[in-house]
Amino acid sequence: MSLTWPIVCAVLVGAMLHASWNALVKSSEDKAMDTALIHVLGSVVAIPLVMVVGFPPPAAWPYIAVSLTVHIGYYIALTEAYRDGDLGLTYPLMRGVAPLLVALSAAFTLGEVLTPLAWAGVLGITCGVLVLGLSRHATDSPRAVAFALCNAVVIAIYTVVDGLGVRISGNTAQYVATLFLLDGWPFGLIVLARRGRAVAWPYARRRWPVALAGALASFGSYGIALWAMTRAPVASVAALRETSVLFAALLGAWFLKEAFTPRRMVGVFTIVAGVMALRLG
Repeated sequence: MSLTWPIVCAVLVGAMLHASWNALVKSSEDKAMDTALIHVLGSVVAIPLVMVVGFPPPAAWPYIAVSLTVHIGYYIALTEAYRDGDLGLTYPLMRGVAPLLVALSAAFTLGEVLTPLAWAGVLGITCGVLVLGLSRHATDSPRAVAFALCNAVVIAIYTVVDGLGVRISGNTAQYVATLFLLDGWPFGLIVLARRGRAVAWPYARRRWPVALAGALASFGSYGIALWAMTRAPVASVAALRETSVLFAALLGAWFLKEAFTPRRMVGVFTIVAGVMALRLG
């Protein structure tokens, strides 16, 4: 398995999609509701796809079950981090630490050993992501930082689980479609129970067009990532996918009017250097 340029380009497109739906959540007035709505609609979008491609083999189902459980923690930590912190702070933190954790565990869980140059790429992307996120404002939002770092651990766990699961399934479309078919409902029902139908239903009717765009972006982003993990080392794909912080920083500056400081510019160039090292490794 190797990280070819077509795979790099595909994962970068997925990274842009991932940053886009996260920006939608950050810009919303009810982040938990929008997160739930995006993924419930993702489940609905998955129905016709499952009807076409079918379900994965039995060997993949334990991985799907674990992934679904872990993703509930992901959505909870995500909404809490966005509640108290800027997209430009929380998103890089949660996405930057995760690929390093994946790379550290890959030798034991996936049997993958990265080359020294690939390790340099992972570290470069991680450092660049953290430079984008860490600033003096981090001390102003300790709760957001705590949830973002907790979510980094959660992201690393489900990345490894799904990387193993999609390889065992032997069919990326079946695995992704089934995962999304089931993924949205647990967290959606939790939010519905907290908000109540009187609040949730009017909000969903008003926000569903935007949430549907987020659902399609989420579906495409993770589908591309899992497809890439069947053709390249999981740690390399996980690190490359976190270049989404570049798009998040740009979206945060343009769409959410967050400051794009010289520190973030340094982070951008560090990430680009890491991507090149990862590809050459």
